[in-house]
Amino acid sequence: MKKTALLFIALAIGFLSFSQETEEQTESNIQTYTPSKLLNKGQWDIKFFNSLYTQTKQTDAGSSSQDILRENFFTNTTEIYTGVSKNSRINVGLIFQVRANTFNGQDAFSVFSFENNGVDSRSGLTTIAPSIRVQPFANVPNFSFTSSVYLPVFKDEPGARYLDKRSVFWETKFFYDKTFGGGDWQIFTEADFGFNFGEKASEANADEVNIGERFANNSMFLPVSAFLSYFPSGKSTVFVNAQQAFLIDLGNDFSQNYTQLGFGGKYQLTQTLNIEASYGKIVRGHSFQGLGNTYSLGLRALF
Repeated sequence: MKKTALLFIALAIGFLSFSQETEEQTESNIQTYTPSKLLNKGQWDIKFFNSLYTQTKQTDAGSSSQDILRENFFTNTTEIYTGVSKNSRINVGLIFQVRANTFNGQDAFSVFSFENNGVDSRSGLTTIAPSIRVQPFANVPNFSFTSSVYLPVFKDEPGARYLDKRSVFWETKFFYDKTFGGGDWQIFTEADFGFNFGEKASEANADEVNIGERFANNSMFLPVSAFLSYFPSGKSTVFVNAQQAFLIDLGNDFSQNYTQLGFGGKYQLTQTLNIEASYGKIVRGHSFQGLGNTYSLGLRALF
């Protein structure tokens, strides 16, 4: 994993140095189309985002770290949005998620086999989410929110390893960004409010369902994130980020929290296509929270 981290550092440096050596040939959408900015009517935004989380440590019931056999969790999230209002203040979309997980000390890249062996690997399409984006205030164009309802579509497999949460998940994300320093810097903030529906895990029938996938039922997920970006050119950016997240017990008798730090970069390949790479490290946690690393790579098409 150290080699992978070095690769992401090299990518970030490459974004900066390459952009300084090239002339601006196209309009920048890296700076313009932040998550706070909505699409014009008839415009489309398609994002194909891949994330690999791998861990060999987690906390105990408190915040002390303990070693575990390596566990790996791959998530592909595909988001498709389009503008539907003349004033560019309402977008609608659909989100799909595919996951692959492996356990018992397998290497991080084992997830890309997408196996389901019933013992230490599981994969499949897990959720589909209708979604809407809204810019509520015409005089604050850099503030918006996105509300999505994630519907689990995978089947229960008694005794199988964890794949995804079984609860219906309603999530609303609030976005705000501000550009400063003559356009070279930008601060982006995000606050999420997500409610996991469903009965307590302890009330589920152990003979029929995988109780481990119901650990988050009847709880609120609340992550708060901040990104500081620098734009060496209109076609590229590098950023650092921090996130504090809480899983708040609303009746399931289970709660967690963690702190994550990271960095990454984005580059505009063409007028339509952007690429993004990032790295995140969970530096602390509480209540059986994994203390792993996340490696992400995404493509975004705007047209």
